[in-house]
Amino acid sequence: MDSGRFVLAVILMIAVVVITNILFPPVPRRSRTAARDTVAQVQQPAAPAQQSQQAAQQPGAQLPQPTAATPADTVLVESELYRFGISTHGAMIVSAEMLPWKSFTRSGPVQLAPRNARGLLAYRVQLGDQQLDLSTVSFTPTARRLRLEPGQPPATLRLTHTSTTGNIEVTYQFTPDNYIAHVTVRVNGAPVPATRLLLDFGPQLAINEARGVEDERALAYVVNSEKEGIHSYALRSVKNERIDEGPLDWVALKNKYFVAAAIIGEKKGSKPFGGVLADAGVEKYTAKISATLPADSNSTFSYRLYLGPQDFDRLNAIGYKFQDVNAYGWRILRPIIRPLGHFLTWAVLSLHEILGLTYGWILVIFGVGIRLLLWPLNNKAMRAQLKNMEMQPRIKELQAKYKAQPDVLQREMLRMYKEAGTNPMGGCLPMLIPFPVLITLFFVFQSTIQFRGVPFLWLPDLSRPDPFYILPVLLGATMLIQQWLSMKTSPPNPQMKFMMWFMPAFMVMIFFNLASGLNLYYAAQNIPGFFQQMQITRERERYQREKGITVPAKK
Repeated sequence: MDSGRFVLAVILMIAVVVITNILFPPVPRRSRTAARDTVAQVQQPAAPAQQSQQAAQQPGAQLPQPTAATPADTVLVESELYRFGISTHGAMIVSAEMLPWKSFTRSGPVQLAPRNARGLLAYRVQLGDQQLDLSTVSFTPTARRLRLEPGQPPATLRLTHTSTTGNIEVTYQFTPDNYIAHVTVRVNGAPVPATRLLLDFGPQLAINEARGVEDERALAYVVNSEKEGIHSYALRSVKNERIDEGPLDWVALKNKYFVAAAIIGEKKGSKPFGGVLADAGVEKYTAKISATLPADSNSTFSYRLYLGPQDFDRLNAIGYKFQDVNAYGWRILRPIIRPLGHFLTWAVLSLHEILGLTYGWILVIFGVGIRLLLWPLNNKAMRAQLKNMEMQPRIKELQAKYKAQPDVLQREMLRMYKEAGTNPMGGCLPMLIPFPVLITLFFVFQSTIQFRGVPFLWLPDLSRPDPFYILPVLLGATMLIQQWLSMKTSPPNPQMKFMMWFMPAFMVMIFFNLASGLNLYYAAQNIPGFFQQMQITRERERYQREKGITVPAKK
């Protein structure tokens, strides 16, 4: 995977920085049974746990229920942002088009609903120990088409069904300027009270990217547990039945740039989701995902539905940490990468809004700005290196004197560094600071929808690789020149000479397949880095002349 190769490259870069400066100071999850019992209690408090488990696993366990007698019709709800299709069979979401975003796999805008699926989101209602599949029920809508204009107040679509099974009403409230719909499901007059609503997602979001593998790898369902926090599970990893215990603030199905999510209701006292049951799908990169929602009161269920892009500002405004639906990086690094990723995303988007430039120029300015911001730290590292160089003769004396006493040698060296007011790692630690930023930006560029489809100069799309490989080659060339300048003031070493050639070539191969926006940022950062390396090299040479240090000629 690209992320694995990228991380390997970063590790090698860190190793080069550390080794160079050291050697040449210039010169338990609970059991399935317990989890199942807990989910059963949360999802259906009025029914025994065993009945709840059977109901969750047996969608066919039906009441004597009505069969849709009329052909399904689709109600269209449209604004400048979206076009949603809601079926009169089951009141389920069967289509969700993102009008501002072009699909690269079909004609027209991005479509979230997968082909050959009954819908993007369907409903079942738990009545006692049995279920009513609403897809078998015909509903009558209050309108056949809704068009929401900018500035218009929220519009409501109500779909109703009346039969011996009960009176069922599904209400959607839409606003024209965001992707959130407020949803209410009411069941009255049923033989037994409705205790929970089951929301069936998927089995995936449709693939809309030119490089379909990127969308497929990003396909995942994500939950935000009030107890355990946010967890993301790739659909390709769902091989067997798994349960995520509630209470959950939201449940989401996502791909690289878009997300379909059910979120806890906005009103105070809204019930969280009881849990999620996931199982393997029929095809690769699919899964059967069902979330449960307990009744608020009087057999009423309410939640918020988000069908839209992973736009940071929009997700952040929803609350409940919904902006973390696309978790950056690996779990062990998320405490660092997640807040840093949010900050960098905010910084780039804010620069774009303030300066009014295209994102390509914003990335150039951002890359140069980050390097200039780190300029004092790099200078500090250089001066620490010079200080360590000055101490080399004393270090050699201590090593010779205490050769047979390693404990004493270590103690004496620490005392010497303390008296000199320096740190042996001071020359490399400041130089490692850019690497967390680089790693974070890798994940930011993987999912920042603002870069999707945005051209710049010869680049057709900042979110996709450079088609002519100009930026990766430029990046490798600037790295090679900087390492060559650095080695001018270092003693000759065959291993470091090999790394001087290997690392730029390796980085070129890695960056070939990475987003051109990331290439652009890193290449832009290397431009002031080249001039700073020239400054550092001149200061090292001047220091060596003043101290009478002679660097052996390179062979």
